[in-house]
Amino acid sequence: MNMINVVLKDGAMRQVPANSTGYELAELISRRLAKEAVATRINGELMDLRTILKDGDAVELVTASDPEALEVLRHSAAHLMAHAVVRLFPGTRLGIGPSIKDGFYYDFAVAEPFKPEDLPRIEEEMKRLAGEKIPLHRHEISREESLAFFASKGEDFKVELIRDLPPDETITYYDQGEFLDLCAGPHLLETGQIKVFKLLSIAGAYWRGDEKRPMLQRIYGTAFFKQSDLDAHLHRIEEAKKRDHRKLGRELDLFSMQDEAPGFPFYHPKGMILRNQLEEFWRKEHRKAGYQEIRTPIILNRVLWERSGHWDHYRENMYFTKIDELDYAVKPMNCPGSMLVYRNTMHSYKEFPLRYCELGLVHRHELSGALHGMARVRAFTQDDSHIFITPEQIEDEVGRVIALVDKFYKVFKMSYRVELSTRPEGAMGDIAVWNVAEEALENVLKHREIDYRLNPGDGAFYGPKIDFHIEDSIGRSWQCATIQLDFQMPEKFDLTYIGEDGQRHRPVVIHRVLYGAMERFIAMLIEHYAGAFPLWLAPVQAVILPITDRAREYGQELQAQLEEAGIRTELDTRNEKIGFKIREAQMQKIPYMLVIGDKEVEQGLVAVRTREGGDQGTMDPKEFFARLKAQVENKE
Repeated sequence: MNMINVVLKDGAMRQVPANSTGYELAELISRRLAKEAVATRINGELMDLRTILKDGDAVELVTASDPEALEVLRHSAAHLMAHAVVRLFPGTRLGIGPSIKDGFYYDFAVAEPFKPEDLPRIEEEMKRLAGEKIPLHRHEISREESLAFFASKGEDFKVELIRDLPPDETITYYDQGEFLDLCAGPHLLETGQIKVFKLLSIAGAYWRGDEKRPMLQRIYGTAFFKQSDLDAHLHRIEEAKKRDHRKLGRELDLFSMQDEAPGFPFYHPKGMILRNQLEEFWRKEHRKAGYQEIRTPIILNRVLWERSGHWDHYRENMYFTKIDELDYAVKPMNCPGSMLVYRNTMHSYKEFPLRYCELGLVHRHELSGALHGMARVRAFTQDDSHIFITPEQIEDEVGRVIALVDKFYKVFKMSYRVELSTRPEGAMGDIAVWNVAEEALENVLKHREIDYRLNPGDGAFYGPKIDFHIEDSIGRSWQCATIQLDFQMPEKFDLTYIGEDGQRHRPVVIHRVLYGAMERFIAMLIEHYAGAFPLWLAPVQAVILPITDRAREYGQELQAQLEEAGIRTELDTRNEKIGFKIREAQMQKIPYMLVIGDKEVEQGLVAVRTREGGDQGTMDPKEFFARLKAQVENKE
């Protein structure tokens, strides 16, 4: 028998028969491993367990504990769902069905839109198919054969996908019983391994995200290896529904979205208080950190956007207008305006780092189907900064920005993870310059011993970036702060500074945001706190609830004193029972309720209730005011 050598994850060499698969290797190691294996990582590439091993391959057997195992499970679950749909709805044409964060989806062209009651039927059919333990097999096929086959089945979407593949691309399909689908994989060995899944929702989705293409029906689902993980995920979904910022924004009267301006948010008075508190904190901390605030125009000439590269790389997301017969664009980003401010004056290395910051309103065209409350809008404010430095200052200044990001998020008691995103396809500038920029950011993270994940190809078109993903109170991730290193804009705008040698040099620019988009950050805060904001952010910090007519006058005095102390206060003089008023205040998530009756008037006290803790007993008003002021100042 011919034998080959493979290298295991721990570096050990293992002999196996020639033409062995990953699954057969697992069986040779242990029955338990064969049972738990999900896929094989061969020379770093994730592949099926049926893949034949070659002499010298580095082989890692992937089990459920591996982060990529869920992707394989969910991709296979998407195929299982498509198989069930085709069985139940003959004539269905197939779009695409990838695994995504937290689940999977599949797009279908069907005669009639799916209804919510269709989901349990599809789930039951999936369970039947899983019970049949149907093997999944991967096959290679020529371009001509694949085009002919899928065309004969009326699968025009698959035909389009094949035609768009590069000429040298290997075309593969998978079969599971009578079901066959164009797919690169990898997949599980058989349907019986898909045991814990749930279909979640139905949505419309344009083919390939193009609103000019056909509208398909998309079914979302999720799958896990353990029932407990699915139960926890479904609990998070229910919790997320309760925290939905669109629902709470309406109930708490913070903002609204109107049909007359889709994607353009309207801030209500309480929403403006919340926003202003965030801006005041932002300005205070930036002044302390040595930033100078600027403001640049919203509309700028087309020539500027051609010079910056946005015209070539970002035009489809921009809005345009004409002024005096010339083309202008509404800015989608603040950076070109900052470049003009810098260019207006000659600068010396002695001024560096030169830190400009701007709360700049930008507009980007988003497809109507992508809009989502305040989390995805067409007009938003970015808390931008553009920092001009010498190349030697990169590591130190990026480190300062990271420290500022950390300081901000600690105030909101949020943890985060870090990603380093590298050069995307079609990026602007020389690859050698990109390599220098990427290495500089990587060095910052390594030297500061910051754990990070590499995100290849997801940088901005003008430079690599470090992204910060906040984890909210129910474990969801929100990408907010980012730090981008840019060697391109200074070249495009011919920016210079006078160096120590008296000669002109190009500065390097750091682009960065802390909140990110103000609107999205507010959406995240609403959901993170479930609308129960900490005292310093709460639009109404205390409400005074008089029980008697005599207490109303005392309530007015208390309100004046609280307002004088800088505490945002309301006086509820409605002719309602006190229990009703307390419930209303709790529904409005007001941190403090001051209940006053004749007894409190006579003693000059207040009966204090809190949003979370209920009755706190009576207090001297001055003592209570001092307590609130301290909590606000300390951002408790």
